Amino acid sequence: MNNHEIDYKIYGDDMQFVEVELDPQETVVAEAGSLMMMEDNIHMETIFGDGSSGGSGFMGKIFSAGKRMLTGESLFMTTFTNEGMEKKHVSFASPYPGKIIPMDLSELGGKIICQKDAFLAAAKGVSVGIEFQRKIGTGFFGGEGFIMQKLEGDGLAFVHAGGTIHRKDLAPGETLRVDTGCLVAMTQEVDYSIEFVKGVKTALFGGEGLFFATLRGPGSVWVQSLPFSRLASRVFAAMPAAGGSKDEGSIAKGLFNLFDGD
Repeated sequence: MNNHEIDYKIYGDDMQFVEVELDPQETVVAEAGSLMMMEDNIHMETIFGDGSSGGSGFMGKIFSAGKRMLTGESLFMTTFTNEGMEKKHVSFASPYPGKIIPMDLSELGGKIICQKDAFLAAAKGVSVGIEFQRKIGTGFFGGEGFIMQKLEGDGLAFVHAGGTIHRKDLAPGETLRVDTGCLVAMTQEVDYSIEFVKGVKTALFGGEGLFFATLRGPGSVWVQSLPFSRLASRVFAAMPAAGGSKDEGSIAKGLFNLFDGD
């Protein structure tokens, strides 16, 4: 693939956005709904699939869009092309608190496997496909299901995840165990499997789930500190309809809530 080479700058700390600089006729592709702002002379177009060179022809576009359906993503993506004579900028925002990580696929073996909702934007030509987990246990209990995303090409891609993202480089044979929901991405060389938590009490009452993701090097792994599912469950638990209190404050307020029915 011959991907467009794009420049960028990331702004913010916990609620980040990435500003992409486009030379004349350069194009960036992004998830539908991720646009924050753009300058004039940038043409926006909705397309089937990811717009990579592998999706040429009507049937190729349909197949590319169908692959995205399997990961739970929209059929459509949006391209942004600078049709002016000067450099222009377009910005994409993260969907929830976390970090945006730039990944140069040319330096990462041409392929990254990531959780299905991690992709934010990329240089045109980066292929956004699906990666089936060959091991049945990994598919059923891997936290992200049987299907994960894969980003292929030699260009720049932007991945988003919750909280802080930490990169861990694994030596050959080195093993890392992480919570299944905390896995963001990994290079294609990493061996990924699922391990059952040992001990009945630990599995049932430890609060960490029944399974670990076991990652074996060589390769690189990206881990997030706050998966969106964990954030959403805490918010849901605090909602009044789910048993949470309407007010925050002292113990006295909590006692009054007992008497007024909250």
